[in-house]
Amino acid sequence: MEISSLEAFVAVADCQSFSQAADKLFITQPAISKRIKVLESSLNGKLFDRIGRNIFLTEAGQVLMPIARKIIQDVSQAKRNVQNLSGEITGELNIASSHHIGLHYLPPILKQFGVQYSEVSLNIQFINSEEAITSVMNQDIEMAFTTLPNRIDSQLIKQSVWKDSLHFVIAKDHILSAKKQLLLNELQYFPAILPEADTTTFKIIEAEFVKHHLPLKASMTVNFLETIKMLVVSGLGWSVLPTSMIDSSLKVLPIKLELNRELGWIRHKHRSLSNAGNGLIDMINKQN
Repeated sequence: MEISSLEAFVAVADCQSFSQAADKLFITQPAISKRIKVLESSLNGKLFDRIGRNIFLTEAGQVLMPIARKIIQDVSQAKRNVQNLSGEITGELNIASSHHIGLHYLPPILKQFGVQYSEVSLNIQFINSEEAITSVMNQDIEMAFTTLPNRIDSQLIKQSVWKDSLHFVIAKDHILSAKKQLLLNELQYFPAILPEADTTTFKIIEAEFVKHHLPLKASMTVNFLETIKMLVVSGLGWSVLPTSMIDSSLKVLPIKLELNRELGWIRHKHRSLSNAGNGLIDMINKQN
């Protein structure tokens, strides 16, 4: 039973797609299929059922899944422990970042990291914060740069790095743009374009409305803040966006409220960081 076959098995199960699993592992789809067949042959059992375009774990696959994850994690941990003994900052560093942090905060840091640690192969997934936290929990990545929720699983460690001030915004030609002062309850009569309800950012906005005993109903929910900005600029509604995204195309509403969110990194308490991971954190700490 080879580790590469187990990695292929977990990737197919997570992606629910052979082609997406191949992309994730940077190999071809035939190579993924071959690894799965080799694994099924060695175990003398079928691991996946294919119904139409959908892929499901068989009973054997469900039994193997936690074992496969543990083996992959143990092998990765062993590699990190041995590599860390040398003190050299080399090898692979697998991280995830929300799109917002990846666009507005990480670029100069990653540029410096690439120059200073040129022998590190940096692999970055740009996904939403909630998916990134799940990847850390599954130990698929070393760390994630996300919007930090108030509460996290006891197996995780979080560190605040940046503070994002949030503002109520509209298009410059919106009917509310002429207002010199605005109360929060006036917004409920106009369409709202907000992040999805399971996101930390939405919960911050929702908590403010709850505190004022007001309903919060989005006319449209969008996963990415950059898309929300575009829709607001088009005049489709109001929203809440961080300072880093506000420019001349937007009007900040005169609502006397202070909203903030914490951005930073999350890692697994029981997973040792590689030298590269520690190097990245040290670099961020020195810049902030």
